[in-house]
Amino acid sequence: MRAPFGARVTTAVSLRGPLCVGIDPHPALLDAWGLPVNAEGLARFAETCVEAFAGEIAVVKPQSAFFEAHGSAGVAVLERLIAACRAAGALVLLDVKRGDIGSTMAAYAAAYLGEGSPLAADAVTLSPFLGFGSLDPALDLAEQHGRGVFVLALTSNKEGVSVQRARTDGEVTVAQTMVDEAAARNAGASPLGHVGLVIGATVGRTELDLSRLNGTILAPGFGAQGAGLGDLRSVFGSSLKHVLPSSSRDILRHGPDVAALRAAALRVRDSLGAAHTV
Repeated sequence: MRAPFGARVTTAVSLRGPLCVGIDPHPALLDAWGLPVNAEGLARFAETCVEAFAGEIAVVKPQSAFFEAHGSAGVAVLERLIAACRAAGALVLLDVKRGDIGSTMAAYAAAYLGEGSPLAADAVTLSPFLGFGSLDPALDLAEQHGRGVFVLALTSNKEGVSVQRARTDGEVTVAQTMVDEAAARNAGASPLGHVGLVIGATVGRTELDLSRLNGTILAPGFGAQGAGLGDLRSVFGSSLKHVLPSSSRDILRHGPDVAALRAAALRVRDSLGAAHTV
């Protein structure tokens, strides 16, 4: 049996440090690396990222859309990337942001969290805005197989404000409702539960009460998108010890040289070490 995700991510961070490196092969980046914008270029990009990050970094986060854009050949590259990163010891958080209902959500869960699926990752991102309960098939399957989920709660895009900061009839924000739902799923788990949250590192001060979450927080936006160590402290406070800052562009711009990519990732990781113990 695979250990619970909360235990696995805690161990990974303790051994490799608190950093998630995004693997985002968008066309402009492939071009900047001197690679063709096709499945061949995508494969070379993926192989470089595996060599640079998978043996050193706790969590890598491939953005599924950039692979899907190349059709079945791109999805095949993603399958190989997931397998290679996991074989090298990195946890793979697949950024898919799926969210649906009933049998469709169950099918998404089987694809990304089910045993034997070539796309199964250690964790996935999910969108809860059809109702947190709509995610139950994925949450249940993840828990069954020692995998995790990261549910969108408070994102940094300006369009998210109208939904995520809206208040319910009980005067609680939608974002806080997502926090509370995740906390209920994680109650009693040790060292952490399998339900994490996505909260942008650039959202500024929030009214969120994260004290009962008992889960991991993915914080995209560190680095090129503007967030620094001070922002992490401001946004997350005493919960910072459970935060996985995510950086993509700030690291990937050092490619395609493997050594330069690895060095950039390790510099960012090491800069986070002291802050993570707050």
